[in-house]
Amino acid sequence: MAPFDTGLAPTTAPDVALRHIVADCHADLRKYRAVVLESRRPIGIHQTRVALRRLRAAFGLFRHAVDGPVVRALSAEAKWLAGECAPARDLHVFLTETAEDVPPVVTRIARRLADTHLQRARSALSGARFEAFDRQLHIFLDLSPAHPTDRLDEFARAELDAHHDKVMKRGRKFESLDPHRLHRLRIAIKKLRYAADFLRPAFASAAAKPYIEATVRLQGALGAMNDRAVARHMLADLATAARPTEDVKKPLKRIAKQAGAGDKRRRRKLERAWSAFRKAERFW
Repeated sequence: MAPFDTGLAPTTAPDVALRHIVADCHADLRKYRAVVLESRRPIGIHQTRVALRRLRAAFGLFRHAVDGPVVRALSAEAKWLAGECAPARDLHVFLTETAEDVPPVVTRIARRLADTHLQRARSALSGARFEAFDRQLHIFLDLSPAHPTDRLDEFARAELDAHHDKVMKRGRKFESLDPHRLHRLRIAIKKLRYAADFLRPAFASAAAKPYIEATVRLQGALGAMNDRAVARHMLADLATAARPTEDVKKPLKRIAKQAGAGDKRRRRKLERAWSAFRKAERFW
């Protein structure tokens, strides 16, 4: 995805930059919300969640540059909406990217679950709570900057240093990281990836693209390591949704075995991604 660079410069005030970013995220949210409400195309849920994740990441990144209570409230609503959309997206990813040769009985159960999850997402995205959130975003975008003389590049250096250092701290003794610590590293690299993407316009540096690509690869490799945990949740949901006449014990056991395979390959990919990230030049 292209960086949010329209109208941003090193001298842009940080709270002005945040509103540019939020405006872009808001436009994407409105666009893909319409897809969710009008069709079953998977891209609708996927991109809606991306827009909400980016909103939360932006609010978290700029929390010291804007009024705290307002940002916290908007971030909390974005988190809730993303959570309402998550089951539909997670099920689709599991069935299309994790599981292979899904048996007909599991497919039938998955379709019923998908209908339920889609209705849940549609209800959240069309209800009064969403409308209130949408209004508050419009109000936020119209606010005047509180600190118009602050500079985005100065703000960006401090934030990017802090996020990069946190990733390095989380990745210490990388070879011995357990699943819990890998999860914490995944959260840290996700925040750094969004921060680098948002703040890239503050610097005219050729190193920005390879650095951001390194964060994307590392985040993806850590996400692949997390597939087994997500798979366990999906398998449990499918088992619970099965009717008494649907014998899914053996099919789900076979899918679980598939989902658990390839750990060594995923680990090697993760090690390469970590090595590449450590070598990436900071662009700020």
